[in-house]
Order: sequence, then structure tokens, then C-alpha cells
Amino acid sequence: MSKPKMTVPARSFSTDRFLFGGDYNPEQWTEDVWLEDIELMRTAGVNAVTIGVFSWSLLEPREGEYSFGWMDRIVELLHGAGIGVILATPTASPPPWFSLAHPDALPVRPDGTRLTHGSRDTYAISAPAYREACRRIARALADRYGAHPALRAWHVHNEYGTFDHSDHASTAFRAWLRRRYRTLDALNAAWYTAFWSQSYTEWEQILPPRQTQYLHNPTQSVDFKRFCSDEMLDALREQSAEIRAAGSTAPITTNFMLPTWNHLEQWSWSAELDIVSIDHYLDTLTLDGETHAAYASDLTRSWAGQHPWLLMEQSTISSPMPGWRTHKEPDRMIRNSLSYVARGSQGAMFFQWRAPAAGSEVWHGGLVSHVGADSPGHRGVQELGRILGSIAEVADPPADGPVVDADVAILWHADGWWALENEHLPSDHLDYSDAVRSTHRALWRAGIPVDFVPPTGELGGYRLVLVPSMFPLSQAQAAALAAYAENGGTVVTWFFSGIADENMHVVPGGYPGVLRELLGVRVTELHPLDPAVTITLSDGSEAGIWSERVDPAGADVVTTYDDGEVAGLPAITRHAVGAGHAWYVSTRLEQKSLDRFVADLVHDLGVRPTVAGGDEELETVRRHGRNGTYLFILNHGSVPRTLRGAGVDLVSGSVVDDAITVAPRGVAVVRESGSPAWSVDSA
Repeated sequence: MSKPKMTVPARSFSTDRFLFGGDYNPEQWTEDVWLEDIELMRTAGVNAVTIGVFSWSLLEPREGEYSFGWMDRIVELLHGAGIGVILATPTASPPPWFSLAHPDALPVRPDGTRLTHGSRDTYAISAPAYREACRRIARALADRYGAHPALRAWHVHNEYGTFDHSDHASTAFRAWLRRRYRTLDALNAAWYTAFWSQSYTEWEQILPPRQTQYLHNPTQSVDFKRFCSDEMLDALREQSAEIRAAGSTAPITTNFMLPTWNHLEQWSWSAELDIVSIDHYLDTLTLDGETHAAYASDLTRSWAGQHPWLLMEQSTISSPMPGWRTHKEPDRMIRNSLSYVARGSQGAMFFQWRAPAAGSEVWHGGLVSHVGADSPGHRGVQELGRILGSIAEVADPPADGPVVDADVAILWHADGWWALENEHLPSDHLDYSDAVRSTHRALWRAGIPVDFVPPTGELGGYRLVLVPSMFPLSQAQAAALAAYAENGGTVVTWFFSGIADENMHVVPGGYPGVLRELLGVRVTELHPLDPAVTITLSDGSEAGIWSERVDPAGADVVTTYDDGEVAGLPAITRHAVGAGHAWYVSTRLEQKSLDRFVADLVHDLGVRPTVAGGDEELETVRRHGRNGTYLFILNHGSVPRTLRGAGVDLVSGSVVDDAITVAPRGVAVVRESGSPAWSVDSA
């Protein structure tokens, strides 16, 4: 099978070295601290910082009156020290004068509460005055700095994702709906408005899903999230147009954010960016944090069309701030950073360079903590800078082909996430993010590289495509999965996938709706489970949350339920489809059982791990470059690990004749020689 066609331009910030640095807020410090910072940056190997993210009130203290003197000075100081600038447009945090002059541009919650100035992200994305002010400050910055030799890239806005339910949003939402549906008849059909007397006879009757008596219309709710994503994308396009109109040719990006919420449809956004970037913070103190880093990396690389991307933010050594209490020892910070790089990041950037002395995020941490540079944490920062310098050749991406080669893909789309956020589903414990991440986690533990693909993506280059709980699927998307299987691919689909079409309408005739023919099953009853209940399958697997009455309609039964209301009935099936197969998993396998199911599946399909004989504590990733392939070895465990293979370890500079031993919690990056076949020494 040929690999999928890449659709995003292969542009990046740099090909001769990795970017290293982070958000820098010089406006919070006196100029004597600037000089100290720059010297510390040079010592640590920092070569890029992001400035201006939250500087609007200082850059434009009054409407139309600009004060660039302080930024002129810091840009020149950074440039003189050989440190590049990623210049942000500061539009995520409007200044007080703007909010006072334009109270209608403050966001409104679903319950009608209009927020007041006093925090970040307090703006109504559809307010004309806000959009005009954003264009104006973006153009002013581009006119002044767009051709500066220190400029490495533009960072437009920061973490787009603020929802607004104001009258401005109502007007823009209706305009978006007119473009999508064209007629009220089409909208009424899509929204199923015959239910609960919701039929619309005038466009002006339609509002965002504000606080209401009981349940919102599910299609209206998902459409509003689609609209919000598109509206924020239009705002990004407007700022980008101002930057280009000023003549600046520096690459443009914005930082996606993917913690426990998702407010963007990333595939369409990625097509608008010169390089895709993400802010990512670990969600656990355990080893599972490493799977989270890999998950974010594989997603972002996939949004970028398998091209290089950029880690714009991550937490530093320690972030004791509530909500971000993820302590990283220096060695873990290094391994996490290299995990992102191994999966295609063009650098390791952080929030932030220097921890603030006060303010709402005073405990967010920094590469220079409150303790100062004389600390174990900052010495770890210096070591990371050294390592990134030693592996600089890896940053040069391949002339053709993906930066990481994967034979397995997971279907991903924001519609799946948003659909399962609706209320009144058969179970309150259906979680799209958890379904996708647990599937990715199983592949990570098996040592298998992973791509993500959209429902409309090219699947032909993959041996295996996994579809975890994608509730809405169109007939065309289902047909694409069927064609992939017909041509020899293997599809695995989990429960609650394809139940509804793209308008959230349940497909009649039996579940799983548009996927019945592909899967060769007909589900006649859904049996959600209490989260405290665990059931077993005939192969010893444990499962929970969900079960179903599955009637085979051409599929072979692989595993049955041992207990519960559907005891003795099929739990997992496999259907021959043309030259391929389609599997159906009708329950939520517990993680260890899911790990075993996935490991057996990839083994039977001949999909091999990056390194044979690895385990959860030894992470290995192969990154492709213009001049060769590079094996990243990250030892998360407490004992040395020896791997058999050959090449040169760029981290230590030593030649690897036939084996390399990586210290506990240590790293290696080997430029491979000969056949890239590695194994873990079990002795």
C-alpha cells in the first residue's frame, strides 16, 4: 500500500537546529533582569523566545496610540545575542480601555451572564469592535517588526477557544447557518425540529444554545461548536491577512490546546497554518504522563499532514499551580521534550522562561524558577539545551515522506468529541477523548507508531485503521471505511460508532447504523452498565461501562460475553469484507484487556514494533530526516537497558558498534547505520 498523500505544506521554523526556549515576558521585569536573562539564555542554549502574548495594554495603552519602545529594545537585545523571536499578536487579552469602550465585546455565558474585564480570554469573538481592534494591532506589529531579522515566526492569538453566546454570536451564528443549510427547510430537517415544537419560520428566531428549561437540541449544540470553530478560524485568517498585507513572510502559527476540552476542528485549522503548533501539559504524575505526551505528539503531527510541527508550550521542572500540579524531575523534563521531538516537533518550547513574581499564574513555574538559576532544575534546562544542540541534524526533515512512518491509524474528528458532550445519551460515561486515548495508549505500550486520520482522509497506506466511538458518521465516511476494507485493509470499530449520521440523526434499522453492512452485525439492544460493574468475556478479558445484544449478520464471532444481561452473546466479531476485514468491539475493554487485544491484532497483521522486545518503561521512536533515520531511546525505568543495533549516539557522540546501554531515566538518539533492525537485550 502507498502511504497517504500529505496535504499540508512542509514548512517549518528551521531545518538546521531545534528551537529551544519559551514564552518570555520582559514587560514584567526591569531592564537589568533582561540582561541577566539573555546571558542565562545563551548559557542554556536557548535560541528562540515568544514575546508579546499578553502585552496588548502596554503595546496600545490607549486606542490607536502605540508604545513600542520597550519591545524595540528587547527585540534588539535578543537579536544581538543570536536569539530569535516568535512574535505574538496579543489578542487573547484585550486591554482595560477596550473593554470599557466596548462592553458589548465582552463574552456572554449560556445563562446570559456577561463577563467583566479582569482575566485573560475575555472577549466576544464575533463582536465587530473586537475583530477590528485585533486586525489593527496585528497590522501595527507587522508593519514594525515584520521584516526584522530576529523574527522567526508569528504566533497569532493564544489558545483560541473562548465561547460566546451574546447577540453578536447570534447574528454570526445565523449567517453561518444560512451558508451551511441555505434554506430554513433544510435546517429544520437537519435539526429535527418537529420534535418539541422547534420548527423555525424566520432566521431571526434562531439563537445559540443558551440556558434553557431542559435539554438542548443535540444538532443545534454540535452546529454551534462547529460555528465557533469556524468563527475563530475566520478571526485568525483576518490577522494573518494583515500580517501578509504588511509584507511579512515569516511563518504563521497559533497554538492548539488539548487538555480536557476541545473547541477547535483541527484539520481545517491546520490547512491555514504554515506550521502546526500545540501547547501540551501532562495530566498525571505517573508513567501514564509519557503516553499523554506521545498522544499529543502523534495527533499534532497528523494534523500537520505527517510533517514537522512545533511544541509551543509545555510545563517546566515543577508547576505547583492548581490544575497543573505536574512535577517533573529534570530527567523527566528532558525525556518528555525528546519524546515530542522524536514524533516530529521542531523544538522544545516551554511556558515559561522566568517564573513571575506575582499574578494569577505565579505558581506556573519557569525555566528559571523563583529559586533562580542556581538550582537542579535549571541545570536540567542547560543539559536539555546541550542535547538539542547535539542532535541538530535531526531537525532537517525528509525531502519526501512522513517524519514518522506508521502502519496504524486512529480515526479522529472533533465531531465525535462534541457529539458525546450532548446530554441524555444512553450512558453518562461515554467519553470520546478517553476512548481515543485508551486506544492510542494500547498501541504505545505495544511500541507501535501511530497516525491519526480524519473521516474523509486517505486510508490506503495503513494496514490497520481503528475507529473508537465515532458516534456521527456520514454515509460517505462509512463508504470510505468499507472501500478501505474491500481493498485489503483491516478496520476495528468500537461501540457507539456510526450510530447517527452527520446531523446526529439515529440511523434506523438497528445499530451501528451506517456501519452495519461493513461490520456484518445488527445490534438490537443497548445495555449500558453501571461504572462499578465489571463483566468478563470468553477469552478472559474484562470490560465495563457498555454491552450490547449483537446479532451476527455475516460476521464471525470471536469472543462472547461470559456474564451480564447478554451472557453467551457475541462481544467481539470479525467480518470478511473483500480482501480485508472489519472487526466490531461491542464493549469497553479495560485497559489491560485492550492492550492485549491490540497487541495480538497488530502481531497477526505483521505490524512490528519500532524495537523488538521493548516494554512500557522503554520508549523507542524512529524519526526520519533528510540524511538518515534516527532512533530515539528514552529509558523511563530505574535500571539500565541495553539495545542491539548500530549507529552513532548523537547525545554522547559515541559509536554504537552492535549495542548501546542507556542509563536509568537516560536518553540516546542514534543515527542508524545499516538495516534499522533493533532489539532489546533480555540478558
